[in-house]
Amino acid sequence: MTQNAAPLILVDGSSYLYRAFFASQQADLRTSDGMPSGAIRVVTSMLRSLIKQYADARIAVIFDAKGKTFRDELYAEYKANRPSMPDDLRAQVEPIHSIIRAMGLPLIVEEGVEADDVIGTMARQASAAGIETVISTGDKDMAQLVDEHVTLINTMTDTTMDRAGVEEKFGIPPELIIDYLALLGDKVDNIPGVPGVGEKTALALLQGIGGLQALYERLDDIAALGFRGSKTMAKKLMEHREVAELSYLLATIKTDVPLDFTLDEIGTPQPDSAALLALFQQYEFRSWVRELEGDSGATETDEQPAAPVQTNYEVITDMARFDAWLTRLQAAELIAFDTETDRLDYMEAQLVGVSFAVEVGEAAYVPLGHDYVGAPAQLDRDVVLAKLKPLLEEESLSKVGQHIKFDMNVLARYDIAMRGIAFDTMLESYVLNSTATRHDMDSLADKYLGVKTVSFEEIAGKGKKQLTFNQIDLEQAGPYAAEDADITLRLHHAIAPQLDAETRLAEVFTEIEKPLIPVLSGMERTGALVNAELLGKQSLEIETRLTALEREAHELAGEPFNLASTKQLQHILFEKQALPVLKKTPKGVPSTAEEVLQELALDYPLPKLLLEYRSLSKLKSTYTDKLPQMINPTTGRIHTSYHQAVTATGRLSSTDPNLQNIPIRTAEGRRIRQAFIAPEGYQLVAADYSQIELRIMAHLSGDEGLLNAFNHGDDIHRATAAEVFKTSIEQVSTEQRRRAKAINFGLIYGMSAFGLGKQLGIGRNEAQEYIDHYFATYPGVQRYMEEIREKAREQGYVETVFGRRLYLPAINARNAMQRQAAERTAINAPMQGTAADIIKRAMVQVDAWLPNSGFDARMIMQVHDELIFEAKADQVDEFKAEIAQKMQQAAALAVPLIVEAGAGDNWDQAH
Repeated sequence: MTQNAAPLILVDGSSYLYRAFFASQQADLRTSDGMPSGAIRVVTSMLRSLIKQYADARIAVIFDAKGKTFRDELYAEYKANRPSMPDDLRAQVEPIHSIIRAMGLPLIVEEGVEADDVIGTMARQASAAGIETVISTGDKDMAQLVDEHVTLINTMTDTTMDRAGVEEKFGIPPELIIDYLALLGDKVDNIPGVPGVGEKTALALLQGIGGLQALYERLDDIAALGFRGSKTMAKKLMEHREVAELSYLLATIKTDVPLDFTLDEIGTPQPDSAALLALFQQYEFRSWVRELEGDSGATETDEQPAAPVQTNYEVITDMARFDAWLTRLQAAELIAFDTETDRLDYMEAQLVGVSFAVEVGEAAYVPLGHDYVGAPAQLDRDVVLAKLKPLLEEESLSKVGQHIKFDMNVLARYDIAMRGIAFDTMLESYVLNSTATRHDMDSLADKYLGVKTVSFEEIAGKGKKQLTFNQIDLEQAGPYAAEDADITLRLHHAIAPQLDAETRLAEVFTEIEKPLIPVLSGMERTGALVNAELLGKQSLEIETRLTALEREAHELAGEPFNLASTKQLQHILFEKQALPVLKKTPKGVPSTAEEVLQELALDYPLPKLLLEYRSLSKLKSTYTDKLPQMINPTTGRIHTSYHQAVTATGRLSSTDPNLQNIPIRTAEGRRIRQAFIAPEGYQLVAADYSQIELRIMAHLSGDEGLLNAFNHGDDIHRATAAEVFKTSIEQVSTEQRRRAKAINFGLIYGMSAFGLGKQLGIGRNEAQEYIDHYFATYPGVQRYMEEIREKAREQGYVETVFGRRLYLPAINARNAMQRQAAERTAINAPMQGTAADIIKRAMVQVDAWLPNSGFDARMIMQVHDELIFEAKADQVDEFKAEIAQKMQQAAALAVPLIVEAGAGDNWDQAH
C-alpha cells in the first residue's frame, strides 16, 4: 500500500506533443530568430492549467522512448503508416522537455515500451492502492484503463470521461475497448483489425455476445444477431482469427512494465523559477515572463510570429535573362550557388540545372536537363557552363553553398574547378554547435530562419515511384531549386554573425573545415583501387566458413535451427541448453543481443560460435559482396563520400563504403584491407599517428609522469605497467603491458572499474586497485578529469586544443545515467576532437605541399588517425620519411607527435 494517497495526474506527453503541434499550426508562433514555438506554448499552457486545476495532486509526464518497442517485434508493420516527425515539431521536443523539468515535473521515458504502457502500469498500481488517478490524454485507446479510480481528461477539449462516459461515447464499457480496437483496427497505429468490420458491426458483436474470446466460443450465435452481414461474419472471423488475436495484442496497453521508481517518489510540483524564467525568456513567452517577474497584468496573446521574407524566384529559359543574371553575379560580393542533379552519386550524377542568389528573397534557377514529356525548351548546357566557368573558377569571387563539396564534385565532371569557396552553411552550423540540430538545409532553415522549406519528397514523391529531378515539372522544380539558393544565402547571414562572435570557433571554420572541402573533394574523386577478384574469392571462403559454422551450431544445439531467428535462438540457448538469462527484452523474454552473447561466450561454446557467425556474415554482406559492386565502371575504383558534419566530436565519417568500420584486429578484416591495392608501379603508404589521444591527454592534463614518458620516447604502456605493477620497465611482462594498455585507453574513455574488470577478466575490486594505482602514478590525469567535468557543468561545453566546442546538454541532468554519460563525453571529447582537428590540419597542409614536393604521390583515403597515399614505388622510402615529418608538424603539443609510416602493395601490408 502506497503511503502517499494524494491524487495522481498522469500526462500523456507524446499524445499532447502532436496535438499541440497541429493545434498551433495555424498561428505559426515563432521566436524573433525564427524558432517555432507554438507546440511549446500549447503544451506548457496545458500543464500550467493542470497544475492550477489539481493544486494538491502529484503530476508526472510520460513520453514515448525513441526506437522500436515490443509491438514492432510482434508486427513489423505496426505504426508503419505514420509519417516521420515534422521538422518544426522535432525542434520543439527538447525545449518542451526542459520546461517540464523546470516546472518540477518528473519526465518519464521507458525504453522498449510506449508511453501508454508506462501510464497503464502506473494507473493500475495507483488503482490497486485506492489512489484517484486522472490520465490527461487525447488518445481513445486509454479508455481501456478507466475504472472506479481512473478517469480521463482532455484539457484541449476540456472534457472528462469516467466509466459512464466511456459507455456513453463508445457504447461499450472499458473492459471491451481492447476487443473493439481488435475488431475495428486502427489506421493511425496500423493495427489491422478484421477486414470488413466497421464500427456498427463491432458494436453489434460486442453488445450482442461479448469480447473476442466469447465471440470465438459462440460463433454459431452470430447469425442470430441479425445485423447486415451477420450470416457470413462467423466465417470471416474464423478466416481472420490470427489477425484478430494479433490486433488484440497490439491494442492492449501493458500494465506490468518494470519501473525503477515507485509512486511514492512522485510528489507535487516543485518548480525551478529561475530556470523557468530563462526558458520563457528564450522562447519569448512575454506574459509568463512578466508573471514570474511579478507583473500579473500580462495577457496570453503577446507572442507574434516573425514576418515572412517576400520572395521573387525566377526560372531562366532564355539567354537574355541568363546574361542579365550573369552580370549581377559578376558584380556580387557573395554568390549563393547550388546544383540540381539526377542522382546523388557524384561520380555518375548528370547536371540538370543550376541556381543562384545574390540578395535575400531573390533567386534564379537555370534548367539544363529536364527531359520529361512536354518539357519546355531550355538553354544549352554546354553554353551555360562555358559562360559560368570563369565566374565559378575565379578565386576572388566569393561563393557560399550548402554542402558545397557535392557541387564541386559534380562541376568537376564538366571540367569546372570551383574556387572562391568562402562559406558552407552546413559547416558553419556544424562548427557553431555540432549537436544543436541536424545540418541539412531543411533542418537549418527550421532552426535559424523559422522557415519550412519545400522538401524533395513534396515535389518528387516517395519510394519506388519517386521521380528524379530531370523528370520533375519546371513549375515545381524551379521554385524548389531557387529556394535552395535563397535559403543558403539567408542561412549564411543568420549563422555567420554568431560564428564570428566566437573567435576560436570562427578559426576552426576558416583554418580547418573550410580549407578541407577541396581536399576531400579531390580524394573522393581520386578514389581507391580494389581487387574485385580477391574479394570474390574471400566472399566464397566466408560462405564456406558460414556453412561450417551453421553445421557446428546445429551439432552443439542438437537440432537444426535458423541462426538468424531470435525466437529460435532464445529457445535453443535458454530453454534447451538452460544458459543463464543475463538480460531480458521489454517483452520479458531472454535477450540475444551481442553484448549478452559476448558475456555468455566466455563460458559457453555456442554463443561464441554465434558471435563469429554474425561477424563473418556482416563482413560478407557489407564488404566482400558489396565492394566489387561499388567499383565505378569509368575509373575502375571505389569512391567513398567523406562527411564533415556528422560526428559530434569533429571526426570525419565515410559512407558508400564506410572505410572507418573495416576491422583491423581480425584476420578476415585484414584480408579486406589486402584487397585495397596500389596501381602498377606504385605502392600504398599508410601514415598513422601513434597513440595520439594519449599524447593529447598528456598535453591537456600536464601530468609530469605522462609528459616525461612521452618526451623520453618510452613505451607508454610499458611505463604505465611498470608503475601500476611496481616493477621495472625491463621486467614488464606481455600480459602486464596488455593490462596497462587497457587501463590507459579505458580511462580516457571514462571506463569504470566494472568495465575494466570485465574487459580484463578480473574482479571489480582488483580493477579498482589498478585504477587507483594509475591515478596515484598520474595524478595530473585525475585532476584534469575532475576539472574538465566541473568546467563542463559550469559552461555547458568542452573544447579541443584548437577551440572546437562540443556542447553537453545533459551534463547537469537529474537523470544519473544521462549525467554520467555526459561526464564521460566531457573527458574524452577534447581528446577525440583534438585528434580530429590535427589530422584535418595535416590533410590541408599535405595537400598544399604535395603538388610541388617532387613526389609522384596522391592522398586517397583517411581512416581514423591514418592517411593512405599512392606513391611511386621508387620514391616510397623517401616519401615515407617526408610525409611522417609533415604530419608531425600539424600541431605543437607539450609532447612529440609521432607518425609511423609503412608501405606495401596493399593496405594491409602498408599498415
